[in-house]
Amino acid sequence: MTSFVLLAQMGHNEQLGWLSRKLLGVTLTSAEWVLWVLVILSVLSIALMLERAVYFATHRLPNSEELAVRLARGELDAVRTAVGKHKGMEAAVLREALASVDQGADTVEQVIASTVARERPQYERYLSFLGTLGNNAPFIGLFGTVLGIIKAFNDLGSMGAKGASMQQTVMAGISEALVATAVGLAVAIPAVVAFNVFNRQLKTLTSRTNALGHALVGSLRAQRGGSAPRAVASEAR
Repeated sequence: MTSFVLLAQMGHNEQLGWLSRKLLGVTLTSAEWVLWVLVILSVLSIALMLERAVYFATHRLPNSEELAVRLARGELDAVRTAVGKHKGMEAAVLREALASVDQGADTVEQVIASTVARERPQYERYLSFLGTLGNNAPFIGLFGTVLGIIKAFNDLGSMGAKGASMQQTVMAGISEALVATAVGLAVAIPAVVAFNVFNRQLKTLTSRTNALGHALVGSLRAQRGGSAPRAVASEAR
């Protein structure tokens, strides 16, 4: 009986085209390499999450709301001292904007916009990798599952098993293949969550930076508007 099944399978394989036989030979390889790829991607994504978390935590101003109030009041020297050697988008914008105060509010606006455009990519670094991994890791796991199922059914046909032995062979192969899908989801979910969290933090940081810039520009324009009437009054005297 087993010899008959093997002969039938050989006859069936001979009916396949050359390309089909080659592709079947490739897909019959073990899907374990897919699991190793997912494990490597998982370790890499965790490392990037930790790196981004440390970067976001160390490149921000802890008292930006207070500095915005001081800027609105015109306390530029106090803000310049408070910024000090802090790192990040907010500190860089304030330092370069305050250095351009003498050139007028319009120049300060351009300096703020250019500094934000220069600093923002530093926060976006590696986020595209996390987003891409979160979207595609399930498909990589599904690919491993398909390879495992193909191998399981091929092994079943080669064995020529029946009854309980057939069910055991099929179930064992499919359960082993589904591990790849589970691992793919386990890799994708944290990557998607981290991508969304970091994007939200970047939007919040950009909003805070723009608020500081608006406060500074508004203070400069208020000072310029207040100095003009005093100059006119002195000329009238």
